[in-house]
Amino acid sequence: MKEKMRQFGSLFIVIGILLGALGSHYFKSILSLEALTSFEVGVRYLIYHGLGLLLLAGIEMKNPKEKKRIYALMLWGTLLFSGSILLLSFKQLIPFPIGFLGPVTPVGGTALLLAWSLMARSFFRKGD
Repeated sequence: MKEKMRQFGSLFIVIGILLGALGSHYFKSILSLEALTSFEVGVRYLIYHGLGLLLLAGIEMKNPKEKKRIYALMLWGTLLFSGSILLLSFKQLIPFPIGFLGPVTPVGGTALLLAWSLMARSFFRKGD
């Protein structure tokens, strides 16, 4: 599991850096200012949570189920949150409707809040 956290964490960061470069050089010319701002938020959170997964991989927890739960919430939360924001940034350019992704963003955000809350709780527990 630790290896998966490292793999996805570093992959999220690589993708975030690549998308950030594309955003500042190429997408700037094809996206509206509002869409570009949203895109940048998606990239930023992708990188933050890539770092979060790398952090999680290095933390020893007494309860491996708790760590696995945090990992799953962070992984899926990032995919849903950042993924939906990134895709929705291009909705004006995509030839089919993707507005249905709008409600996916808060689901991903909630998963991320739960992941970080569980991690914080584990730090505050006595003996962990």
